[in-house]
Amino acid sequence: MYATLPDLLRLLFVPALAWAAYHDVRVRRVPNELWYPFVALGLGLLAWEYVLVERTTLFLVRAAVSLLVIPLAYAFWFIGGFGGADFKAFCVVALLYPTYPSYYVADLALPLVRTQLGVFSVTVVTNAMLASLGYPLALAVRNALTGVFSRLMFVGRPVTSHQLAEAHGTLLETPDGFSRGGLDLDALRMYLRWRGVTLGQLLAHPERYRDPATVPEETNEPGDGSVTTEAISAPTSEPMPGEAAGGYDDPWGAARFLDDIDSTAYGTTPGKLRDGLDVITSQERVWITPGVPFIVPLFVGLLLALTAGDLLFALMRLIGLV
Repeated sequence: MYATLPDLLRLLFVPALAWAAYHDVRVRRVPNELWYPFVALGLGLLAWEYVLVERTTLFLVRAAVSLLVIPLAYAFWFIGGFGGADFKAFCVVALLYPTYPSYYVADLALPLVRTQLGVFSVTVVTNAMLASLGYPLALAVRNALTGVFSRLMFVGRPVTSHQLAEAHGTLLETPDGFSRGGLDLDALRMYLRWRGVTLGQLLAHPERYRDPATVPEETNEPGDGSVTTEAISAPTSEPMPGEAAGGYDDPWGAARFLDDIDSTAYGTTPGKLRDGLDVITSQERVWITPGVPFIVPLFVGLLLALTAGDLLFALMRLIGLV
């Protein structure tokens, strides 16, 4: 392979993004420290290429267009469109790839298809969006291979209630039926840690824990809802259930939980938390949407961009739109 030194240095981000995508799928967390060296590298390469290589207005325009990805990504993160790691990955892509890199492998010049705009970060993003369209189909195929057929098979998968302790995503069910606005499973783990009970205990004795009187006086820090092997600290003494058989003012202590913690618990409301707890304690299997982080299709989009180039531009050219 032949390439300039800046373009070779940009390849260092490929295995780092691969690791970040894998880690984000497994635990939904990516260490912030991963991004810092690549932010510094991106800024350094921007200055290097402008001062020592390009020195053109066109380069500055392309760099400015590339950097526009950052506020757009921030807006999507702010409204909950994707997570913090996705936003940071977008920022690094915008800094590292303002223009098309060039790699020569044997007789091939990569990327194969280049756009007239010439902003490589935009190509990465459009490729990522196209790659994300294949996820519902992959999910449906997975469900079909396991014998699961449902109108939800393109957006979710069924799991046992006990598996929710280590699952990621959101419930697709409420007591009233299927819903895309169900309980976030990270919020469920936060609630369990705050209360000092395991999911197994909750499922074994739902009537006890539905009673808000059994919430301990001294609760735990809820954490961030990540999957961990660290044991949940049980309360030193757990109050006895109240005398009421039902009709509690605050079933499950849901409102107290959200009042106590310094967090929105991923947009959870007392009603959403109660509905989710009612569902998982009344059914052996529930539907969840895995909610794959956008960093995964972003990695796929980067690989495709570095090799094939801009897929959307190639498709538009194929059908005669450009």
